[in-house]
Parts: sequence; C-alpha cells; structure tokens
Amino acid sequence: MKKDVKSIIAKYNKDETRLMDILIDIQDSLGFISPEAIDVISEDLNLSHVDVEQTISFYHFFSMTPLGKYNIYLNNSAVANMMGCAEVAKVFEEEAGSKFGEVSKDGQLGMFYTSCIGMNDQEPAAIINGMVFTRLTKFRAREIISDIKAGKNVEEMYVASYGDGANSNQLIKSVVSNNIRKIGPILSPKAEYGSALKKIIKLSPDEIIDEVKLSNIRGRGGAGFPTGLKWEFCRKAPGDRKYIFCNADEGEPGTFKDRVLLTERPKRLLEGMAIAGYAVGAEEGIIYLRYEYKYLEEYLENVIREAREANFLGKDICKKKGFNFDVRIQFGAGAYVCGEESALIESAEGKRGEPRDRPPFPVEKGYLNKPTIVNNVETLSSVTQIINNGGEWYRSFGTRESTGTKVLSVSGDCLHPGVYEVEWGFSVNDILDLVGTMGDVQAVQVGGPSGRCIAPYDFNRILGYEDLATGGSLIIIGKQRDLLKDIVLNFMDFFVEESCGSCTPCRSLSVIYRDKLKKILKGRGVQKDLDDMYAWRHIMKGNRCGLGQTALNPILTTLRNFPELYEARIQKNKTFDEGFDIHSALKDSFEITGRKSF
Repeated sequence: MKKDVKSIIAKYNKDETRLMDILIDIQDSLGFISPEAIDVISEDLNLSHVDVEQTISFYHFFSMTPLGKYNIYLNNSAVANMMGCAEVAKVFEEEAGSKFGEVSKDGQLGMFYTSCIGMNDQEPAAIINGMVFTRLTKFRAREIISDIKAGKNVEEMYVASYGDGANSNQLIKSVVSNNIRKIGPILSPKAEYGSALKKIIKLSPDEIIDEVKLSNIRGRGGAGFPTGLKWEFCRKAPGDRKYIFCNADEGEPGTFKDRVLLTERPKRLLEGMAIAGYAVGAEEGIIYLRYEYKYLEEYLENVIREAREANFLGKDICKKKGFNFDVRIQFGAGAYVCGEESALIESAEGKRGEPRDRPPFPVEKGYLNKPTIVNNVETLSSVTQIINNGGEWYRSFGTRESTGTKVLSVSGDCLHPGVYEVEWGFSVNDILDLVGTMGDVQAVQVGGPSGRCIAPYDFNRILGYEDLATGGSLIIIGKQRDLLKDIVLNFMDFFVEESCGSCTPCRSLSVIYRDKLKKILKGRGVQKDLDDMYAWRHIMKGNRCGLGQTALNPILTTLRNFPELYEARIQKNKTFDEGFDIHSALKDSFEITGRKSF
C-alpha cells in the first residue's frame, strides 16, 4: 500500500496543491483512504494529519473506511423521488439484505444516497462504480443486485443500448441520453473547430474583450456578472501568471445542461477557454469537473489531446508566436458549495471547498493567489460563437438586459424533459407549452433549490436578468405533488447536508428552518413559526457566499407564493406549541426505575 501511495504522490510531483488529485487516485486504487495512506501523504507533502483529514472529510465521495467492492450511489433529489426513487431504493435494500448508508457485512456492497447527479431528465438514476445507470425501475434494481451477487463487471450490467451522440463513443459507452429538444447557436453543431482561434490571432487582447463586452453576455452560472468586464478586470490585474477556470461543477439540483455541452460540444468549450486565455494573458486553464461526471474523463482527455495535436492548445497556438495555452481537468469529490467560484478555487488548491472572504475577488487574487477568471461551461462555449459571429450578432438575440440565448435544463412533471436552448425573453408559460405538461401545473422551480418557486399567476413572467434570472434549471411540479413535503423539505435537507459550515447563519438557520417546516408538516406549527421564518430571513445576508445567502429560498419563496399551504397546516387555536410531551419523554425512564408517571 505504501509503495502505491508514494507512486501516486510522485505522479503529482509531491505538490500539496494537487491533494485532491492524489486523494482521488488513492481512493480509486485502494477503495478508500486508510489511516496508513494519510500517514504517507502527510509525510511526503509535509502536511499535518489534520490538514489531510479535513480535506477528506469535506467531500461526499471520499471515505476513510473501506467501501464495498460494488458501490451504489442513488440520487434522492426531489425529482428523483417524483419519478420513483423511494420504490427503487426499497427493492435495492430488500434484494441486497442491507440498508442505504452502510456496507454489507461481507464487504461486497455499499449503498449510499447522494444528491443530484445531473440526470434529472432520466430519473431515477444512480452511479455504480463510476458508471451511470438511468431510468431505474424496481425490476432493474432486482437485476442489478442479482448481477452483483453473480460477480459481474459493472459494464455487463447494462441492458439498454448506449445513449445518443457521443454517449455511445467508445471512450464513454454510457446509457445516458442527451435529450436535446431545442438547438440554438450555442448547441448548434455548425462551426468549424478552431475558426474562432484563427480570428483572434489577428486581433489584440483588448479588441477581443471589447467584442465580448459589445455582446453584453453575462455569466451563465447564475450570478450574471458581465463576462467582458470580468475579463477586463483580470487583464488589468498585476500578476506574473494568470489562470482560466471553467466551472463544470454543476451541482445545483435540476441542472444538467453543462453535462450535455461537455458531451457534445467539448471543443467549443476548449476554444472558449483559449480565447479567454489570450484575452487576459493566461497560459493555463483548468476544467473543474464534478466527480459525478467522471465517466466522461477518458473522452474529455482525448478531446484535449486532439486539440493539442491540431495546435488549438499548447505552444504557439495557430502558429501565433507567444500564444501559449493548455488545459487540464481537476475533479471535485462531491460538494455543492464548490460551485461557488472562490470555494472552487480552494478545492482546486487541495483544500476544503470553503468560500473565501471577498474582496479581494478571484480576478485579483484567485488560484494560487494569482488573477483568475472563473466562467461557466455555457459562458465559455458562448464566447466561441460570439467571436465567430460578432458581438452585434449575439445582441440580436434576447432582450436589452439579457442578450443571447439560454440553455435550460427542464425536468419534473413534463412530457419532454431535457435540454432546450431558447432566447432570453421567453415566458414561463412559453416553456411549459414547449415541454408539454402532464396535467395541471402547481408550481415551477426556477433556478434550482437556490432559486425561486413560482405559482401559476407568475407563469407569464419573463426569463431574463431583468425578471426571472436562472442558472438554467426549471423543475415543473404538478398538482398531484405535496409541494411542502415532497419538494421544499427535500430541498432543505439538501442545504443542511451541503452547507460547508463556515458561516453561522447558513450552518444554524438552515437547520432551524428545516425543523420548523417538519413541525408544520406534523400539524404542530403555529402562526409564530411562520412569523419567525419571515422575520429572520435577513440574517442570511451575513453568509459569505451567494449559495449560503439563498439556502432558505425553498421555504421563503413558497411562504411568499403559496402561503395557503402553510396556513392550512398550522394550528389556529394555539400561540405556542413545541410538541414536547413530557410523559412520552420520560416513559423509558419510568419503566427502568419502576416509578409511576405523575
């Protein structure tokens, strides 16, 4: 074991900032990260045990105890449960003879719940030994456990044909589907690879930034900061080295459009990263890719290799002297907060993915304390098309404040879940007509759990930064759903689990609000509970990151837009009820001591 661990550490030149890569390789090789492995890491990287262990403990997919020979990670997000996850989980447990959250006594099988794995359009879904299984049924769950007991390789457990497009590529061989329902200029296959790079070598970096600013494109990850302005700040920031990060973490439940772009248009992304590098003076790019998409690793590494061979990455790109830019992939290990740009940078440096205090901003001091651009997959892919067609062309789409198109991930109670590229300015009703709803729609969750849940009277609102901004997720919720129990409670469980714990409001209030919701669902809530949740909402502004500031949105937006659902469940004749029954609490004590209840 020690020799294997040392070999992995040597592969990364004993660089402590590559701790994430080292831990991932050790886990993949040995099945877990043992205390002995931690000893070797600590010694070779000159890190304390605490430094190593705190990084390991932060991420969902790392384990310091042995996992199974087979490991099932079943998504239990809201949409997964809408599509039958609970029934599938029950069959898994019955057939396996063990429970989720544990490894079987013989060490063969580990079963664990995990949050959204980017497959909301084909749920229920699970990751089994790194391979994705979609559209699971109770029958398939029985088959899979039977195959595991028979000792089959995971590849042999597929019973469906491979997915469409590059999903059937020999380097992926996945049953995942793209479900591309509407193509626009960003998803369009039209555009010769390298054409944008051939254009920029005739331009100055400032001219490129001016073109991006002219397009008025804003970040597609959710925050919506003007991309050209971010690039300009980074270009002007002093620093001997600069970096371009592609944020491909895509951890917001209900979002999967970046997964499709990575699968079908990876060259467009690489080209966008190289353009950004040329514009700001960076020579290194890093794709921070969520661990749930590790099945794409070999395929993406090959795309990067082909780009180097074509002279679209590497040294003197397109024969332009001094235009040097290369890309590597950095995997996360399961942490929602790493979608926040400063937490992502911390993770890429081998640390816990805890957001940084700002200022300074990443464009001034980011990765390794150097000026750093962090852009979303969709943003960088859009930049390639902006350079190909011009900033004015891009401004011809969308609205004045929200130019261009938006790639949406649509899931839930609809006939055609999948990826849709639309111009900004469409109403929610337009999207509902486009995707085909299944009966009456009760609500639409715009922008994932951290976004807002809107009622039918708001379905005429416009998707755009001036009205309903979204990072790309729309979850359609039918009237047959218990909105508070099935959706809101699930989202709050997610935020409680995924809080990094750095900020007291996020760490504590998310639990308090979740517990108040549970109290209301049990019929013990009173008006004061609703008043408290409304009054305390401002405290969340004290959290250091945007994700923490929106962690109460599942409750706050439904409390605002669906007050009747809460009011119908609270007690009207009480001003105080904590639901504490002293007789029930002391029952066991009385039995043990032989005392009688008072």
